[in-house]
Amino acid sequence: MANYYDSGDLKKFGQIAEFGEDAAKKFFDYYGETLKDGALTAREKSLIALGVAHAIQCPYCIDAFASDNLEKGSTPEQMMEAVHVAAAIRGGAALVHGVQMMNKVKKLSM
Repeated sequence: MANYYDSGDLKKFGQIAEFGEDAAKKFFDYYGETLKDGALTAREKSLIALGVAHAIQCPYCIDAFASDNLEKGSTPEQMMEAVHVAAAIRGGAALVHGVQMMNKVKKLSM
């Protein structure tokens, strides 16, 4: 295998039930329910999922939701905007934790 990540494994996702059928069924029921149309459309939820996929850096999720977004009619521009939103939130989260560092430095410097 040239890479640790094998895109073919995405097709095997349903097979996780092999080692834990009850938990897998519960997960897939929940997963499917959360991605259906509701207060948000399935397309909007797919854009959110694409952003989250980038924030958690899951190549399987990126593959799945890039395809899903195209199937649901999202444009490449909308998809990239979702990625930028995720990057901004992730970056902001790292920076706001700098306040903890600043508090510690100030406390130790006194």
